[in-house]
Amino acid sequence: MARVVLAMSGGVDSSASAVLLKKQGHEVIGLFMRTGTHGHDQPDERRDNKKGCCSAIDAGDARRVADKLDIPFYALDFESEFNRIIDYFADEYVRGRTPNPCVVCNNWLKFGQLWTFGQKLGADFIATGHYAQVRNGELHKGVDADKDQSYVLHGIKREVLPHLLFPVGGYTKPQIRQFAREASLVGVAEKPDSVEICFVPSGNHTDVVRARRPGAATAGVIAERDGTVLGDHDGIDRYTIGQRKGLNIGGGKKRFVLELLAETNTVVVGDESDLLSSGLVASGMNWLIDPPTEPLTCVAKIRYRHAGVPATVTALPDGGAEVVFDAPQPAVTPGQALALYDGTRVLGGGWIELPTK
Repeated sequence: MARVVLAMSGGVDSSASAVLLKKQGHEVIGLFMRTGTHGHDQPDERRDNKKGCCSAIDAGDARRVADKLDIPFYALDFESEFNRIIDYFADEYVRGRTPNPCVVCNNWLKFGQLWTFGQKLGADFIATGHYAQVRNGELHKGVDADKDQSYVLHGIKREVLPHLLFPVGGYTKPQIRQFAREASLVGVAEKPDSVEICFVPSGNHTDVVRARRPGAATAGVIAERDGTVLGDHDGIDRYTIGQRKGLNIGGGKKRFVLELLAETNTVVVGDESDLLSSGLVASGMNWLIDPPTEPLTCVAKIRYRHAGVPATVTALPDGGAEVVFDAPQPAVTPGQALALYDGTRVLGGGWIELPTK
């Protein structure tokens, strides 16, 4: 019997993970990570059926599931660590980049601090409710293509993979909800999926950016690439690459955000065709294979809902990578995560620094 520390968020996925691990005969220890965010500490009917995570309500749900399944449960304070993630989020927007806090949370907190805690308890494995799979020390996509979360897990350290379990990764979401019903986990079986950034309760990320960085003056102009000024704006933090709506520049012609120039606070706009890039340069690559010494063919995914495109990746001496797509891709966005695949296997990933034409 293996000892497993399970991250319990109070949602159906981590709750069903506890059920599955118990059925497999493991000794399960539940852990709730308190982050100090309280944006969802309100009844479900006041959330418009949307859910974040890590609130007091979620902590209560997680504890009730642990009690129901008779497993030890700990709630640990990770507020200071989580504050680093919010700082990163705000700073990226101020720099004219589009952050991915879920990837950073996984890298810094869930699969960093969680494994550290697990080792202190003599755990053989740590587990979460992510839709992904670990096979023979390799990270793979989850069975449910609509729920697959392998993209946000590419930053897990390779040495941690043999100690990871993703109990729900081999099932579909309807199956997971049924497991929770069969275990009589009333209240979580039908709980809505997390659809918001947990520290952005208003749904407006600029609220967080401006509260966290009130001294950052990012107002400027909206202009075409030839320098023609079309209007002004009150902050580049309101924009992201590929955005069309909310530009408020009139003229009738469809324009899209092409670049965000933080040094001049300029939002550069243009035609949709100008969004296409032949590739990208990435930094901070985390390889889940031996770093390639020759150009490697793979599939590159450049945002969570991106289907992925055949590409060739070349590792760079500075720890980054250059990616060339087989077909040009729209809205390659600095600050977003890059994940590389061979079939269902995740080869690694990094952070998009700039698109290449």
